[in-house]
Amino acid sequence: MTSAPPVTPAPAGVRATARVHAVADGRGGTALPLLAGEGPLALRRTRSTAGEAGVMLVGAMSAPLGGDHLTVEATAGPGAHLALGSAAATLALPGRSGEPARYDVHLTLEDGASLRWLPEPLVSVRGSDLRVRTRIRLAPTARLVLREEQVLGRTGEVPGQLRSRLTVESGGRPLLDQELACGPGAPGGWDGPAGLAGYRALGQLLVVDPAFSADPPAAAVLGESAAVTPLAGPAVLVTALAENALLVREMLDAACRTYGW
Repeated sequence: MTSAPPVTPAPAGVRATARVHAVADGRGGTALPLLAGEGPLALRRTRSTAGEAGVMLVGAMSAPLGGDHLTVEATAGPGAHLALGSAAATLALPGRSGEPARYDVHLTLEDGASLRWLPEPLVSVRGSDLRVRTRIRLAPTARLVLREEQVLGRTGEVPGQLRSRLTVESGGRPLLDQELACGPGAPGGWDGPAGLAGYRALGQLLVVDPAFSADPPAAAVLGESAAVTPLAGPAVLVTALAENALLVREMLDAACRTYGW
């Protein structure tokens, strides 16, 4: 008698992917031949400006919860210009399975393309466990503006577990590889004087621009809790800490006016 093979349980949580592909339309604008979202990741086209196509990520349901795996994939073809944002803050929430949630972002920029990835803040809610992974590949002539903001807990609550990694390649060579870990289970000292120093909101702005090769930005300190760091490539990284998300946004917006476009 042959026993039946074991049944593999279906993965817990929601699996959803949003895909965007932008191409130059040959008339000085940008077309979107692919704009597709699933589950909680709905996509809406917004008004185009100066040849740049705009896309907004709209949350169609509460996510990510524990066990969810969400993915955003965006590609800007040669000479295409894309602005990608989100309509509201993302709340990392606890789930029933006890498994971590995952949120992956994959961005690819080809020759002469530009992309502005400007999502609203990510809020790490008490009891949540979220792993964020952002991978970016750029051609040597591509331009990128990326903003990331995290808020550790809602008002009056401790944060959940948050692990975030950002890796960037320009022309096939590493440009930036950094990891952030906050909340329960993070390495000791993450909220101490050498880490976040008790601040509850943090953010960073990464600008990659070939023009920086000839005229690189200088290192600088912006106020008491923000810094400008030129990278070993045509890029600059601005990091900021503050008591709340509004103050972080103000600092990053000022930096974007200085170093972005």
